[in-house]
Amino acid sequence: MICETCGQNNAPGTQFCTSCQAFLEWEAPQNGTPTPPATPVPPVPAPSAPAPQPTPRPHPTPQPQPAPQPQRRPPVPAPAAPRRPGDDPDEPVPGPEALPDVPPGPANTPPGPPPVPPIRCPNCRTENAPDRTLCIRCALLLDPGPPPDVRPPWWRRIFRRRPRRAPTAGTRPKRRLWRRPGLALPIVLIVLACGVWFALPHLSGWFGFAKDETGTPEAVPPTRFRASSRAPGHPAGAAFDGFNNRYWAPSAAGPDTGVGQYLECDFEQPVRVLKLVVFSGTSAKMDEFLTQARPARITVLLTSADGTSVTKKLRVKDQPGQQTFDLRGSEIVRARLTTDTTYGAGPGRRLAVAEIEFFGRRP
Repeated sequence: MICETCGQNNAPGTQFCTSCQAFLEWEAPQNGTPTPPATPVPPVPAPSAPAPQPTPRPHPTPQPQPAPQPQRRPPVPAPAAPRRPGDDPDEPVPGPEALPDVPPGPANTPPGPPPVPPIRCPNCRTENAPDRTLCIRCALLLDPGPPPDVRPPWWRRIFRRRPRRAPTAGTRPKRRLWRRPGLALPIVLIVLACGVWFALPHLSGWFGFAKDETGTPEAVPPTRFRASSRAPGHPAGAAFDGFNNRYWAPSAAGPDTGVGQYLECDFEQPVRVLKLVVFSGTSAKMDEFLTQARPARITVLLTSADGTSVTKKLRVKDQPGQQTFDLRGSEIVRARLTTDTTYGAGPGRRLAVAEIEFFGRRP
């Protein structure tokens, strides 16, 4: 609605101009034609009466004059308001006193839907528009929906405690000196008891294994010795006497000397064998070591007291001195060492083994 006085653009339905406070709406006449608003006219001051001029008269006897009557101001007609196209000029124009005394107010704005708050990302706490599905910063799903009601497995339900009940307001919860154990403690005790019961037959073996791995084995020399054959002056006992300057040698000499020949020994009591030490050749000195043939591969057969046996093949290096091998056997009463291949065999040469030593533990 445009004000005719100042040209201000007002919102529809406004009665008074928001700039000059002029009345904007018109009361509709009886014939349905809207009547233009009357322009406010400033009040016109009443004309003053002319002062009377004195007339020279003779000096009569003064008589009392009547009191002057107050003069009434004639009503000032209101000026006609400007016409608009289609207005009826014969209709009377209402004056300012006919206008409603309503103070100007703000424009009536139709109520709209309340604003939707932004959605905050649960991961990076960034505010997003209400119509977005993914976060503008981390691309996380903004509304994943309610979590599925998944029932935990039975083992989690066993060890899960029930929710504690909150005490009533104004009361003090009682302090328990002994808390009743749940279902988890009896189950753990039963499992431990079963484990100990089934582990009892193997405890000695486990303790022995731990002792073997952490302790130092001791020498367990055999008491009786045998050999497949022996050369003069080189018996089987020379390989178990604790000296490496004497050796055992078979009787045959030549290119195939020592192949298939063996040494055998017996223990007085069953022993636990852990290590085997071999001194090959005639001596630990290099010049004496190369004078005879040496074993290259040896097959060791360990026989226990109950008749079971353990076999292991060893590869001996062609060098003088001590060579140590891991050899495990329990309750061993007999050991046999058979030569499979040799080093330095030739015409006039015999196989030579300077020393054989066993290390382990006695019962």
